[in-house]
Amino acid sequence: MGLFAKIWRRMKFAQWRNFSPDVYPMKKSPMDGHRLVNTRMSNTVVIGSPEKLNIADNVFVWHHSILDCSYGITIEEGCQIGAWNGIFTHSSHISIRLYGKHYQGADMKGYVKGSVFIGKYTFVGPHSVIMPGTKIGKGSIISAYSMVKGEFPEFSIIAGNPAKVVGDTRKLDEPYLQANPELRTFYEEWTKL
Repeated sequence: MGLFAKIWRRMKFAQWRNFSPDVYPMKKSPMDGHRLVNTRMSNTVVIGSPEKLNIADNVFVWHHSILDCSYGITIEEGCQIGAWNGIFTHSSHISIRLYGKHYQGADMKGYVKGSVFIGKYTFVGPHSVIMPGTKIGKGSIISAYSMVKGEFPEFSIIAGNPAKVVGDTRKLDEPYLQANPELRTFYEEWTKL
């Protein structure tokens, strides 16, 4: 391999490294500046209105997700947000039809807005959409490709479009806890709160 080919190869690799999706530590909360020790987020995540993102520690947000924090998003400790997810706090999906060319934005009839709350140790599967005004209880799982809107109790397995509760994560977890009793102490640290 000639010198030019080696230089070109190194330049292409450097470019690939600089522009490829990667995960980095998020050192402090954009909302209030509190320290985050183990929160990690992809460099491809888009955060709208970051000052309204209330994020706890030990959170992981993967590639190509959108966090629209316009009306507030709370993500509690230990949550994992998969790739290609959209978490939205506003939508004009009704008002644009009502007003047609007279549509002006956020203060119009049919404009949907509301905060989103995701409880501790919840897993959001890839390609899911969480709509404004949604509250997800701790310890839940949202299955991939779900469209989630409304309030869901703790330990829900949530799936579908529209999403519904299809199970209980405690039932899912119990065989693992029985096979590995040493994990029960860790599990009960957060489930009993």
